Formats: sequence, structure tokens, C-alpha cells
Amino acid sequence: SVASTNTTIQITTMKFTIALSALMMASATAFAPAAFMPRTASSALSMSFSSDVFTPQEVNFADTTETIVKGGRDLFPLLPKAFEGIEKIGVIGWGSQAPAQAQNLRDSLAEAGADISVTIGLREGSSSFGEAKECGFSEEDGTLGEMFDVIKNSDLVILLISDAAQAKLYKEIFAAMKKGATLGLSHGFLLGYLDSIGEKFPEDMDVIAVCPKGMGPSVRRLYEQGKEVNGAGINASFGVHQNVSGKATDLALGWGVALGSPFMFETTLRSEYKSDIFGERGILLGAVHGIVESLYRRYQRQGMSAEQAFVESSESITGKIVKTISTEGIRAVYEKMDDDDKKTFETAYSASYLPSKEILQEIYDEVASGNEIRTVIMHGDRIAKFPVGKIDGTDTWKVGEKVRAERDEDKIPVNAFTAGVYVATMMAQCDVLLEAGHPYSEVVNESVIEAVDSLCPYMHYRGVAFMVDNCSFTAKTGSRKWAPRFDYILDQLAYTAVDSGAAVDSTLIEAFKVHKVHEAVEECCKLRPAVDISLFADTSTKEIVIQ
Repeated sequence: SVASTNTTIQITTMKFTIALSALMMASATAFAPAAFMPRTASSALSMSFSSDVFTPQEVNFADTTETIVKGGRDLFPLLPKAFEGIEKIGVIGWGSQAPAQAQNLRDSLAEAGADISVTIGLREGSSSFGEAKECGFSEEDGTLGEMFDVIKNSDLVILLISDAAQAKLYKEIFAAMKKGATLGLSHGFLLGYLDSIGEKFPEDMDVIAVCPKGMGPSVRRLYEQGKEVNGAGINASFGVHQNVSGKATDLALGWGVALGSPFMFETTLRSEYKSDIFGERGILLGAVHGIVESLYRRYQRQGMSAEQAFVESSESITGKIVKTISTEGIRAVYEKMDDDDKKTFETAYSASYLPSKEILQEIYDEVASGNEIRTVIMHGDRIAKFPVGKIDGTDTWKVGEKVRAERDEDKIPVNAFTAGVYVATMMAQCDVLLEAGHPYSEVVNESVIEAVDSLCPYMHYRGVAFMVDNCSFTAKTGSRKWAPRFDYILDQLAYTAVDSGAAVDSTLIEAFKVHKVHEAVEECCKLRPAVDISLFADTSTKEIVIQ
């Protein structure tokens, strides 16, 4: 009857509504910020640790004291003790980090006289087998094999496959690991994913992270180029998430020393993935791409030639501004200017800070809530259908090729307006992280040091794609997603404010001048690599150019 049909429809509708509501509530709970907080402990960082092998030292970063360990090749004799109980290290994957980390570990452990093998684990049929063989790993001597075979035989499993792949394969990886083995990560992404679905690492294993603050190729290049000066490399954060054995801290520090890190600072995996995923979408990759694109067009509208516009935007950042920041700090860029250039800097800074911070805060919220992690995984699902495309085929980067071919390093200018936009975005990124409770060591490395000592040198050498595409899948896809947002908001809000004669916010400028982050950056400058990275030198690591 009609009545019974209506009743059925009402019941069915009610069931569907209840089910849909339950699903929405479950999804909201899974990706709410609370789901990303530790369930049993505070997320605050102690920033103080001890070691039975290495000698930690206290460093003053602005108004806080943190504990670090300085690296150096003179510490290699301590590696056998740090890696005590480890006979086989399995480096799983061959992306941005794996070629560099595997070779650095192999070379350092050999120099230390440690009887520890480093083996590459790849999926069956991977095209990377050939590249690994070119770097000296082979199936014949047991240093190259199928990933799960390598995992089950390793005492330390360093998992360097893509973040999206980790999210797909983690159950099989955990199941394959032998009892007592340690899981090593170079990114906290997997923890973020496990948090989002209410799961944890197996409780019977040590879980550590060593996270170089730079792309993999730069980790290898600086290691190679620093051999004659007691080592050089990329700073690294380290975190001990689970310490069942009681030896996890020393193992993590030994790993960092073996990679060539000039210094290592403590973090947690949760703090690391939030700051790292956020940072690469911000000033490290995405924001600097957007800044250059927007300024390149703006300067041409003002009457510059295409070549000069590129020089005053991209070249000014990568050829002069970041080099000053690397050795003298952020504030030095401003202090070296004459009075007229300082006024231009202040105009650009004042107009750009809040628009940039608006996008940066959105990025941080997306990362902390889990949305950005979910986006990376979904992008990984689509990658076969929609491969990562070329991003340097536009007029900006084609002109850049011509400019680089005729470049005279000594004649690259510091454009005060460009400096104001770039520094404003960098400072806004620092502020977002500081306001979220991240320590200065992490803030400075994820917002400043990685940009000026690892990434921008790649853009200076061969353009934006060479910088972005030599980073991880998570980084390169995130950069592509967010760069246009910075381009748009600066064009729509910052530059229009300047052109309409908006007054400089003197409070904002004064806050920049006295910001405590300057002291932290200047302290980090003292701990920088012993050599500047050279992209012209030969290297044994792979570097990607998408055709």
C-alpha cells in the first residue's frame, strides 16, 4: 500500500541519515586537530636530552636554551658504539633521500671500521635497481634486494619510500620486521597518518627519526664536498618516538653523524611532520615559486625587460638575498641597505606580511588537521593517471635559462622590493610556527636554513623545477598546489596595496627589527656547513630533471 511504502521510505531515509551522520562524525573526528595530539603524553618538547656516546651541548636560541649535538668526521670513531647491536641496515626506497643517505651511511661506517652492511631494498621490478647498482650496491654482494626480503633481515629499517606508499604498505612492513629491529624514518608523515586513523606503531619496537633539513641530493653533495674540512652536510632533526631498547637516542644521533649533519636538534615526530609538510609548501618551495612568478610579471608591467625582471626577482633572491641570510642572518639583508632601499623594503614588507601569513596559517591548519596528509595520499592514488608534470616551461623560467647562461654573479643586485616580499613571507612562516609552539631550532631550520643552504642553490643553478623536483613526492606535489595561492594573494592584496599608496605599518616594521628569531638565526649561522654547496662539482647521487 501507499502507507506502507511511505513508512518504508521514511525508515530507509532515517537509516541513511543516521548512517551518513555517523560517517561524517567519524570523518570529522579522525581528522580533527585533537586526533593529532598524543593520547597519553604532552606534545611539549623538552629540548634536552642525554647520550652515552656523544657529547650534547647547550645552545641559546633567542630566549630559550636547547640541546644539540655537533657532528663532524672526527666523531666517526664513535659510530660503532652508537650502532651497537646493529649488523644490517636496510634502506628502503630510492627517491630523494635514499640514494644520499645510503651512500653516506655506507661510507661513514666503512671509515669508522664498523662491520655493518647497508642494503638497498626496492620493490620487485623497480627501474631503480640499475641506479642503485651504479652507486655500488649489488645483488651479488647482498647489498641490493627486494624490499620485504631486506626488511625482514635488517636490524635497522630506514623507510624512505614515498609518504603515500608508506600509508599503503605500513601493515606489511611492520609484519615483515624481525623482533628487536628498529624502524627509522626521515619524516613524521607515517605517524600523522596513523594518528588520523586511530592506529599506532607496534609497541615492541624502537621507532626513531633522523630528518635532514634539505633535499636528498644536497645531503650527498655537501657530504662529498666536506670530506677535507671535517665534514659538511645538512642539519638534521632527530626524534625518539619509542625507546624499548633504551638505546634509541644514541642510534638516532649516530645515524645523523654518519649522514654528515653539522648539528642535530631534538624534535618529536608529530612536531616534525607538521613543521616539515608546512614548510615545504611555504617559503621553502611553494611560496618562493609564487613570489618569483608574481614579481616577474609586476616588474615587466613597470617597464622592465623580461630578462631584467627575472634578474630583479629570482636572481636577486637566489644570488644575493639568501646568501646574506645564510652567513649573516635575515636582519642583515635589511641593515646592509641604504636609506632609500630601506624605505622600499619596508613598503614591500608591510604590504606582504599579512597576505602571506594568511596563506601560511591556512597551510598549517590543513597539515595539523590531517587534510593535507589525506590530500597527499589521494594524489598518490591518482599518480598513474595524472603524472607529476613539468613546471619550468613557462616564460619566466625560459627567460631564466637565458639569464643564467649570461650570468655575472658579481652583478646580481639586491632588489629591495623583492627582499621585502621574500623576507616578509619568511618571517610570517616563522611566526606561524612559533605561535603553534615549535622550538626555535625547528622554526629556523624549517623556515630559513633549509631554504638558503639546501633548496635555493638548486633554483639558482637550474631553475624552480630543479629545486622542487629533487624533493620528495609530498614536497613536490604540495609545492605545485600552494605556489599559485601565494602568486595570487600577493598580486591581489600586497601589490595593489602598494600601488594604491597604503601607509607602511610602522608597528610591523618595528616588530621585524626586534624579532627574537634573528638571534636564533644568527646562532644557527655559526653552526652552518663548513662549505657552500656546489652544484658544479661531480656527485654520485641522482638529480631529477622532468622533461
